[in-house]
Amino acid sequence: MAPTIPGAEALGALAAALFPGGAVSRIEPLGPDAGGDKAVGYGRPLRVTVRLPGGGERRFVFRTQAPNEFGHDRRADRAEGALLAYDLFDRFPRHVRALDVGAIAGDGRLVSLGGAGEFWLATDWADGTLYADDLRRVAVHGAGPLDRARADALVDYLVRLHAERLDDPAAWRRAVRDLLGHGEGIFGLVDAYPPDVPAAPPARLRALEERCLAARWALRARAGRLARTHGDFHPFNVVFRPPGPGEDGTGFTLLDASRGGAGDPADDVVALTVNYPFFALGHLGAWAGGLRALWRRAWDRYLAGTGDRGVLETAPAYLAWRALVLACPRFYPHLAAPARDRLLGLAERTLDAGRLEPGDADALFAGEGA
Repeated sequence: MAPTIPGAEALGALAAALFPGGAVSRIEPLGPDAGGDKAVGYGRPLRVTVRLPGGGERRFVFRTQAPNEFGHDRRADRAEGALLAYDLFDRFPRHVRALDVGAIAGDGRLVSLGGAGEFWLATDWADGTLYADDLRRVAVHGAGPLDRARADALVDYLVRLHAERLDDPAAWRRAVRDLLGHGEGIFGLVDAYPPDVPAAPPARLRALEERCLAARWALRARAGRLARTHGDFHPFNVVFRPPGPGEDGTGFTLLDASRGGAGDPADDVVALTVNYPFFALGHLGAWAGGLRALWRRAWDRYLAGTGDRGVLETAPAYLAWRALVLACPRFYPHLAAPARDRLLGLAERTLDAGRLEPGDADALFAGEGA
């Protein structure tokens, strides 16, 4: 792991790059408040004095950020803060200038990112087919033995993953806060709806959001539920591999773990299972023809494997979040208004009840004989 505080040599190299020919003469740590009133600050600043070749001096401040519970607990948060400051400081009159921004390398060197643009990430390629393609097929042709085995494999993975419980109250509060307040969370999703979406007028979305806010306060007190989570465990992030010799077709690879990898297990279970009713909407008979069985099988297997009945009590807010994603025209522009209405209605009913029961989804298909 790279050091979090640079050494004098690294600061000397930075000073020489900022002020050619300059040499560091003094490095002084700065506290959050020289007057002593402010106890906590977000940064770890150092004041660096540089002796210039002509005999003068220049001073600059070198800042790193300390991990804390105010949205800076992840390395990515702290990178965001540094990059935002670099992009922002020079836009304001009379503001200190941002001279450079970068990262501390593993060997202690300072790597400049001042001239960088967008960040990128390279990953392995995963051969296979998306689980979403399986669900599209099941909606039309029904579920077979392989579909049941694949649902079991996904649930068994979550049972093992969620067995790793974490003791980190700040991470729990962050996870619950992000469920609502993150740009990809409930507030961000609500803001993505145009004002004229059929079956999702602003008044309905506001009422749903207010229900979720009440649910957040119930969730905040349940920090003992914090577990290792994938954070985006939906069928477009699961790739089932082509079976090789001796394999049964249930091997899979996951994509795009997110949200810090810690949260309530309900996040992952709901992200997976809500897609069973979702893919049944718009296909008459698909719920009774196989997707209902997969929904019930997944919930029953997860509850049996974990003994975690509490997941039914924490699930409603996560169901509301995922329903808002699936009903959002930005993501699914061709979803019919009745289907949108049924998805949001399921979220509303479970929030009002304070728990999700596996039989609740049947109400979405009451007219189809499910």
